[in-house]
Amino acid sequence: MQTSFLPEALQEPAMQASEKILRTCVHCGFCTATCPTYLLLGDELDSPRGRIYMIKDMLERGKPASADVVKHVDRCLSCLSCMTTCPSGVHYMHLVDHARAHIEASYERPFADRAIRAVLSAILPYPKRFRVALTLAALGKPFAPLIKKLPGIGARLSAMLALAPWSLPAKSRYEAPQHIAATGERRGRVAILTGCAQPVLNPGINEAAIRLLTRMELDVVIPKNQGCCGALVHHLGKDEASHAFAKQMITAWMDEIDGDGLDAIVITASGCGTTIKDYGHMFRNDPEWAEKAAKVASLAKDVTEILTRFGLPEATIPTGQTVAYHSACSMQHGQQLRDEPKKLLKAVGFTVKDVPEGHICCGSAGTYNMLQPEISGQLRERKISNIEKLNPDIIATGNLGCMSQIGKGLADRGKAVPVVHTVELIDWATGGPKPHGIA
Repeated sequence: MQTSFLPEALQEPAMQASEKILRTCVHCGFCTATCPTYLLLGDELDSPRGRIYMIKDMLERGKPASADVVKHVDRCLSCLSCMTTCPSGVHYMHLVDHARAHIEASYERPFADRAIRAVLSAILPYPKRFRVALTLAALGKPFAPLIKKLPGIGARLSAMLALAPWSLPAKSRYEAPQHIAATGERRGRVAILTGCAQPVLNPGINEAAIRLLTRMELDVVIPKNQGCCGALVHHLGKDEASHAFAKQMITAWMDEIDGDGLDAIVITASGCGTTIKDYGHMFRNDPEWAEKAAKVASLAKDVTEILTRFGLPEATIPTGQTVAYHSACSMQHGQQLRDEPKKLLKAVGFTVKDVPEGHICCGSAGTYNMLQPEISGQLRERKISNIEKLNPDIIATGNLGCMSQIGKGLADRGKAVPVVHTVELIDWATGGPKPHGIA
């Protein structure tokens, strides 16, 4: 694709990177076949190719974002299916991230939009605030039909209430900084990302990972001063906030790396993993942080990568259940991890089936199911329909957002199929407790 950026614009490293990405695009349109919003809406501007044209026009002229550009960029899930499909290697993720930051800096959203985004940014990355908010949300759930009628913000508030659980699990003993010793002779030392939303909604995921890792003779450390990885606000275009969160995480992990050392940083939420593995790019032009960010990014591994690398303990219980494996977009497209989780599940005795149209997003996408509830709901229904074709005993995935999204879709249909994290099933099969909901 030819570009005509103003020379002064190309003085900015971000513009240089985006121009290079734009020049890679050859307009072929392969991306339209796998873009969820294009499949649903049939609008070229809701395809990667259409968004690329709009972003190009906005950036190369240095124009403030228009309402039309904002509408179509906001509808993008950042599922990155287009990157898997693209034969030219267009790095759409970095381009749309730049576009979102430009929108945040140049466009004044309507009050309702600003309010909902401010609330999400102020609550979700902070576990204590999030826990309080969910407790209050349970009180508001009966009023969701009335709240939905509020102009401007009602549909999104109603979607938030619908996703909130009626009650919360007990706090995990693994939230606090600590060291958990390996069982047997130590083979390595890893840090684990506790996360922000996950320990509030489902602490059992990290508990299962820690049990499994220590049985694999790995020391597990939960570093001091961990926080949010920055993914949530990063995808809202809030670069300053996302970089601040990332610096906090980098500092916490570098303290461990420079101390007793780390063989890996283990991540059990694939959405977080995609962002952390991109820290090197985020800080590439920052002389103070570039080297540290690249080091952290190189050590960041999804938990299934660690299980593959160090080898699983022997399975101790007969399993055999049919598992529908839903590959989160951030796993298969963001991190290019497709076969590892399925091989691990098969290795401990499960019968694993791929979900039809597995490359299409379930509609969770971070905060997307709260900001774009109508499109998200359509994608959820499509995903549930495809899962039902397999008639599985269990549904497994590697991302909490997908678990919540699919779980809600099943509940809406009156289905009781358990939705669990991949690591919970592997932990159970190799000596851990049975995951919640499995008969």
